[in-house]
Amino acid sequence: MKKLPILCLAAAAATAPAFGHGDPAKPPRPAYDAAKVEDTAFGREGDPDRVARTIRIDMADTMRYTPSQVTVKRGETVRFVLHNRGHLLHEMVLGTAQALGEHAELMKKFPEMEHADPNMAHVKPGSSGQIVWQFSRAGRFEFACLLPGHFEAGMVGKVDVE
Repeated sequence: MKKLPILCLAAAAATAPAFGHGDPAKPPRPAYDAAKVEDTAFGREGDPDRVARTIRIDMADTMRYTPSQVTVKRGETVRFVLHNRGHLLHEMVLGTAQALGEHAELMKKFPEMEHADPNMAHVKPGSSGQIVWQFSRAGRFEFACLLPGHFEAGMVGKVDVE
């Protein structure tokens, strides 16, 4: 019985890379493929050829985004261009408030997790990144940096979809 918790921890550690945030030095995600796009509660990966507008967002070591709130139209495909003005790695992950909170808790347990989903971008200090997203549902959604300590320090923004 004592071996079970150790085996569970070992399995969690071994599978953590499958769930994580990826190495910013790795190559970008594969090209957009409409056949592989999945709907979520807050929209879907956007077609880069159908971007209606670009929204620039700065990330800072003060654990803030500028702007921290944006408004988009339902159905609009937006290109977020992210600039990391700080000296620390930052990211932007789009999602519902609940999903981001749950993901932030998971990141505390497994800070070295790796993954690269279309709703997230990791941006090295002094670099830029982007997310192309179609907001197919109305509502209030969020974006956040889920690196340990950043979310807790308030690195969260809002997306209002009208």
